[in-house]
Amino acid sequence: MKISNTAVLLLTALFTPSAAFAPQSTHQTRVAAPPSSASSIVLSAVSKKDVYQITLLPGDGIGPEIMSSTKTVLSALQRRCGFTLEMTEALIGGAAIDERGDPFPDESLEQCLKSDSVLLSCIGGYKWDTNPRELRPETGLLKMRKSMGLFANLRPAKVLSQLIDASTLKREVVEGVDVMVVRELTGDVYFGSPKGIDVVDGKRVGYNNMIYNEYEIERIAKVAGDVASKRGGKLCSVDKANVLDVSQLWRDVVTDVITKDFPEVNLSHMYVDNAAMQLIRYPKQFDTMVTGNIFGDILSDEASMLVGSLGMLPSASIGESGPGVFEPCHGSAPDIAGEDKANPLALILSAAMMLRYDLDRAEEADILEQAVEAVLDQGLRTADIKQEGDGCKLVGCIEMGEAVASVVSSAKVEV
Repeated sequence: MKISNTAVLLLTALFTPSAAFAPQSTHQTRVAAPPSSASSIVLSAVSKKDVYQITLLPGDGIGPEIMSSTKTVLSALQRRCGFTLEMTEALIGGAAIDERGDPFPDESLEQCLKSDSVLLSCIGGYKWDTNPRELRPETGLLKMRKSMGLFANLRPAKVLSQLIDASTLKREVVEGVDVMVVRELTGDVYFGSPKGIDVVDGKRVGYNNMIYNEYEIERIAKVAGDVASKRGGKLCSVDKANVLDVSQLWRDVVTDVITKDFPEVNLSHMYVDNAAMQLIRYPKQFDTMVTGNIFGDILSDEASMLVGSLGMLPSASIGESGPGVFEPCHGSAPDIAGEDKANPLALILSAAMMLRYDLDRAEEADILEQAVEAVLDQGLRTADIKQEGDGCKLVGCIEMGEAVASVVSSAKVEV
């Protein structure tokens, strides 16, 4: 039975203390909440096989460029390791609006659902910013998450030794930072109703509904508790319970779940405004953070920038069944689209996560992750991670992808 990365192995290690990318264990057990309860149930990824069906969503802006470089790397990996990824492209975002008049057409959803996994570049751009809400790229992304049941987003932020000086914060602040942000993805103000813009007494009034039911909180708390138990044993739940009733429910439910099911995890709570400040002041105090959709949207981007560039960070969106969606944390960067300036490494690392957690190809994931480290050790840098006077070579998206592919092609493969 094909089941997605529902929870927690992404976990074990996404970024463990002793390795930049690879986990110490590749055990393929996951925990998720069944529809009737938030109790844990063991699930497994798609069985290892020779041929996989992968949906590629190039999206907008720099998306097609970084996808092309990632395909180059994956082609080298397939040749080296002797398996096949049958990759089919589908539309999402602005590209889908222009071609189909829909930011996530039904045929794209169908293609994703019948795949073993989905690799997404990025969506959005200035071109569509003034469109009606239903015809904006972001609406397609929300539709994908809701339709595929992708309720949990895992975003690691680990500072790599090769790039520590790329951070805008002082070395002593970011050295050793290793944070995992677990964000609830299908509830909260982004999906709550009623919502809209009405006219009241001759003036426009805009409104949205920040809403969570108990089960939605229980299942994301389960994921976060499992993540924390497999990392440093510390979990910080972020809310705004001093002023928001929905946040009070969040705090109560998270407390109940962690106390009952993860007594070994040290749970703390923090208001979102303080958390935003503490991530900059002393980020090393955090190990795993869990929060709702809108707070997580903001805090995960903030945490990601601790490492110096969003261009280095992968993420995973997972559900209780079906394929996961793996994508970089960065946006579509329309200002540099088509200029061969984009950094493809986050999408390449997202592909490594896909191999590890959806395709049961841990050794191949190791090869990709080690290849990324190798090109950084060689001194290759795209513009977003290049520092003045660092002695490194500035390369474009194409050359960076080819460099990673070259390392992959010569990688040692266990027979």
